[in-house]
Order: sequence, then structure tokens, then C-alpha cells
Amino acid sequence: MVVTAATASFPVSSPQPDSGAKSSGNHKGGLGSVDLRGIKSKSTSSNGLQVKTNAQAPTKVNGTRVGVMDGLKIDDSSSSGAPRTFINQLPDWSMLLAAITTIFLAAEKQWMMLDWKTKRPDMLADLDPFGFGRIVEDGFVFRQNFSIRSYEIGADRTASVETLMNHLQETALNHVKNAGLLGDGFGSTPEMCKRNLFWVVTKMQVLVDRYPTWGEVVQVDTWVAASGKNGMRRDWLIRDCKTGEILTRASSNWVMMNKVTRRLSKIPDEVRAEIEQYFVDTPPVVGDDNRKLPKLDENTADHVRNGLTPKWSDLDVNQHVNNVKYVGWIFESAPKHVVEKYELASITLEYRRECMKDSVLQSLTSLLAGGGMVDSDDVDCQHLLRLEGGGGEIVKGRTKWRPKYAKPIQEQHQSLPY
Repeated sequence: MVVTAATASFPVSSPQPDSGAKSSGNHKGGLGSVDLRGIKSKSTSSNGLQVKTNAQAPTKVNGTRVGVMDGLKIDDSSSSGAPRTFINQLPDWSMLLAAITTIFLAAEKQWMMLDWKTKRPDMLADLDPFGFGRIVEDGFVFRQNFSIRSYEIGADRTASVETLMNHLQETALNHVKNAGLLGDGFGSTPEMCKRNLFWVVTKMQVLVDRYPTWGEVVQVDTWVAASGKNGMRRDWLIRDCKTGEILTRASSNWVMMNKVTRRLSKIPDEVRAEIEQYFVDTPPVVGDDNRKLPKLDENTADHVRNGLTPKWSDLDVNQHVNNVKYVGWIFESAPKHVVEKYELASITLEYRRECMKDSVLQSLTSLLAGGGMVDSDDVDCQHLLRLEGGGGEIVKGRTKWRPKYAKPIQEQHQSLPY
């Protein structure tokens, strides 16, 4: 127990019998009247100065009565209470109960906000509440959930194709990490790091049936397969996490490049031994589009955009422009009426060479035959991204657009790895 008291000390001299002074007499420049019973003084003015002092003395300290000055008025009401026992020394249980109830209600509210109720009971096994992802289907498929954020949607209130492609790239890297194959490179295995090798994408095909909206949770599955003697194919499926509806299909081809020489490399046997155990023997989820595109240059292009330069933030750890950035540059030369009245249904990109930080690019777009009319059902476009001044090709592409809010294109059923 802590006792706080305000004390005052005044030297009070007893009146001398022969002083002739009266106890209530006034003394110029001194204290006039002191009532010792309450230590409450009524001071006289001395040159306009007034002094008041108040003090209280406790009756008990830790249960022991203390002595007080004679004549001091003491309020002894506190000593008339019940004696101190074990019961009245216990804490106030009502306060503890209120705290426990508050914590329980807060936890219940958070649980309800997570909305665990799914339309399909089997989807409970696919929940990824923390978004870290995990390996499923006997170790061959990596699965990760993503919540569509407000900064990932565009003017149509849906996720952009760049957002979806960023999710594809993220799951690819996390697949390598969760499989225990991530070295100190960007998706490179330990044996690849020893040889200064890293993966580069040569072709990407994305087919979008429906774009997710803000707040929706999507589930991304990815797996790998062999592609020729020195390549690897990676496929993705993006589903609505609640309904299981397939939103996006994507397929890509990858080869290895030497970080020092910047030349393509064969897959070493040591690297092949690391990765081939994860290969799935299935066809791609998107059929390979091998249509040959006509030559595209400034004379044949309908729309041209010059002077595109990468920013520092466009580079990845391999010191070249990230492949998703090319999509935005391609759309820089897309016809305005197409971008505003149509939505991208599919895109095929063929990557020709690296784009470095000092590159200056030119984006070209042409409308293919059989499309291009504002009121047509679908619009097909051809794209080229190249170094400015007639330099080398960076990316060649083909896009298909459908009217906004139209029914998505229905693909024929494809064989899946599970």
C-alpha cells in the first residue's frame, strides 16, 4: 500500500509568560493566526502576500496507526470498516470477467469477417488464409490464393491483365521456393546459380474468360513440363476461390540464359536432375498459336508510339525489363476506341531479345483483316515492340478483344494434370 501525504513544517514557538503578547494578537509582518486542529492557517497579509497551507496526516500506514500532533482533528471513519481478510483482498473478479468477454467478442467478430462459408464443402481443403501457397496433387502442383486489391483494378473495376500476369510470375517463383529449389538467383536452382544461369521466357499465351473484381479471391495453380530438349513449359489456371470457376488459362515456354555472356544455354545434366522430377506429362492448357504474323513496320502499322523508355523500377534482379512490363508498352499504341469499348480476351507474346535500362523503344499496332470495325464482335490486333530507329525486335504479339460485358469465350475442355 502506498500512502501519500502532504506535510508542512512550521517552527512554532511557545509564548513566553513575560512577553505580554496575546495569542490572538496581530504581529506586523508575521503569522497572525494558526489553527493547529486542522493545520489550516488563516494568514494575514504581509505587504499584499497571502499564504495558505493545507496538510493531512494519515491515520494508518499499512494497517499501523501512527501518531499525530496533539489537537489534530482526525477522521477515523476508515478504521471503522470490516477487518482485512483473505476474501476482501481478492481482486475484483467482475473486471476480469469483463476483459475476458471483450476478448472473446473481438475474436468472434474477426472469425465472422473471414467468411469461411464456401459454396462447395470440398473447397475447405483449398483455403490459403495467409496467401503463402502450398504444394498439392502429390507434389506436382503449386497452389496460392490472391485477394484482388484496390490498386490492382482499372477503370472497369476489374483486375488488369498485368495484375493477372504478375500473379502468374509470383506463383512460378513461389513454386520453386516451396519445392526447395530456390538458390540465390531469381527463380534459379542451386545448380543454375553455380553456372550463372537463369530462366527467360520465350513465349507467353494468356486466355481470359472473366476478369476478377476488387475483393474477390482467386486461386492460382501452376505446374511445369518439359518443352523440347532444352526448354521448360509452365502452365497456370486461375479460378474463383469460392465457386471454382476457371477465370484464366495461361501457358509459357522458358529457356536458360547465361548471366555473364547473355547467351542462351543448354540445360546442364545437373540442372535437369534437379527439375525433371517435377515435370508433368500433360498437354498445355492453351493450345499453341503458331500462326505466322505478317511483317509489321512503320509503313504497315496503323498506330505508332515512339520514345518509350524503361524506368529503374521496370528492371528485375536480372538487370533487364520484367516481361510483364512489355504488355503496358504494347497497349500504348493500341487504338483508343478498342481499349475503351473492348476488353482483352487473349494475348500471345513472343519474346525476341532483352530490353535493358538504356533502351529506347517503339510500339507499333495494326488491325488485322476481318476485324477492326468499331461495331464488330471481335477485334484482332498485331503488335511489335522494337528498338527505336529500326532496331531489333523485342516482342512480337497478337491480341484478341471482345466487346465489354460480353459473354466470355468458351474454350473446349482441355486435359488437366489432375
